[in-house]
Amino acid sequence: MLFGDEVCIVPITDLNVKECDATKADSSRKPGTQLKIFFMRWLILLGIIINVSAIAQCKTYKIGAKGDTLNCTDNNNLKQGKWVVHMESLRGEPGYEQEGIYKDDKKDGTWRSYTLMGDIMSIENFKWGFKNGNCSYYNIYGIERKESWKAIDPKNPYDTIDVPDLHTDAVYKRIVKVEASTVKHGTWNYYNSENGAIIKTEEYILDQLVDPNKKKATSLDNIIDSTAVAKLDSTRKAKPREVLDYEKKNSGKKKIKVRDGAAGVP
Repeated sequence: MLFGDEVCIVPITDLNVKECDATKADSSRKPGTQLKIFFMRWLILLGIIINVSAIAQCKTYKIGAKGDTLNCTDNNNLKQGKWVVHMESLRGEPGYEQEGIYKDDKKDGTWRSYTLMGDIMSIENFKWGFKNGNCSYYNIYGIERKESWKAIDPKNPYDTIDVPDLHTDAVYKRIVKVEASTVKHGTWNYYNSENGAIIKTEEYILDQLVDPNKKKATSLDNIIDSTAVAKLDSTRKAKPREVLDYEKKNSGKKKIKVRDGAAGVP
């Protein structure tokens, strides 16, 4: 019996009654009730199918309080889908709970951590299993700091950044090979947790702290791989093909004068 089916109760002593008359109950229903019941049945069936399909892909799993599949490990022993991790206190370290999504054994998207009392500890974002984007951390009073990270694609560990010249106002583009899996990149704010006021701000470019007075990375050259750097000077113009042909033709010859219309040139 599914939700919405009529139930008729027949006294056992009434042997003449052979069937129930549900027309009276049907006539009391409001318009649209039958349609709602129909959709409710299909939603329940669809939920069962999806849940069974997810379970079929899992080697090990748990069923949550809401009936959803948690902590799935597939046949390749890779963590997949929604996970809830519970850690008890150990050797003086406080316990915690984490919840988020795994994709092929790597954290993906937003992960939240809580104390065992249910207070929020952190909200972190991940990509390729590494921190990426904004990550916020809290104590019992409120927000403590907000970090900014950049995850590096393991299949393509290169990035293009703007590099200011240390002696002029020129800005160059450089292709940088980043060795780390994730780097500090962007604005970091530190807060007074009791009133939410910002007490310190830091700027990073690919893990290098930016001098707030010069707005330049303090040691940017340390992260640049000389074999993978392409310096592009936008202010420098390429020579015309005719000029290049002329220089090639006259290279190694005696320096000659070229008439340009100036007075005094024979």
